[in-house]
Amino acid sequence: MTVAPIDVLPVALAVGWGAATGAVLPRAAYRFSVAPEADEEEGTGPGWRRTCPAGHPLRGWLGPARCPRCAGPNPPYGPGALRFALVTALVCAGLALATGIRPELAVWLALAPVGVLLAAVDLRVKRLPDPLTLPLAAAALALLGVAALLPEHAGDWTTALLGSLALAAGYLVLHLVNPGGMGFGDAKLALGAGAALGWYGWATVMLGTFAGFLFGALYGGLLLLARRAGRKTAIPFGPFLIAGVYAGVLMGAYAA
Repeated sequence: MTVAPIDVLPVALAVGWGAATGAVLPRAAYRFSVAPEADEEEGTGPGWRRTCPAGHPLRGWLGPARCPRCAGPNPPYGPGALRFALVTALVCAGLALATGIRPELAVWLALAPVGVLLAAVDLRVKRLPDPLTLPLAAAALALLGVAALLPEHAGDWTTALLGSLALAAGYLVLHLVNPGGMGFGDAKLALGAGAALGWYGWATVMLGTFAGFLFGALYGGLLLLARRAGRKTAIPFGPFLIAGVYAGVLMGAYAA
């Protein structure tokens, strides 16, 4: 059995891209980390913060979570850049290793920082903001449409579209049946998730969906064992949905 050699260049470029894009996510993570019930509070806009904790106006979405107007050496008001940079770099490295030099790699690398940002926000406030989930779905389908026109791609755009609609419909049904257990934001996120998984076929859609529920169940079980949650405790499902998509895309890319 022979193992294909690893092309170092795309992996190195992916790591650099992931580190650079991840490092500028803290400000967006802070601004979007607003609980749904806090939308009308002073200092927040329609789902995002407009000021730092001291009340100074915030400008821009990318960059460190530091306010130049606050006293002291620009004290941080949100998550640090190093953690985001490391996580995004690792995610992008895995995508490059699995996909190789194929057109869809550029799509995965473009979507990866948004996925990391969504997971971080959902973990903090149990919310998946519409300004992230809906553009993510549109971008996934548009970019995959471009990738489908290029030579040596390893997926199918039609299946990506159908996968997007099917997965979103499935999550919407779960939301309607049990709104407390599955949020409407998860159904919106499933539009982009289904597109990414559907690119590699229906088997990948099923695999990635199952992986997401498995990751969520394992996390919930660990919380129960640690007595940090009860059977009715709500947990953010977005990070596990995203993790399932990541696992599915990796396996789909390897098999393609």
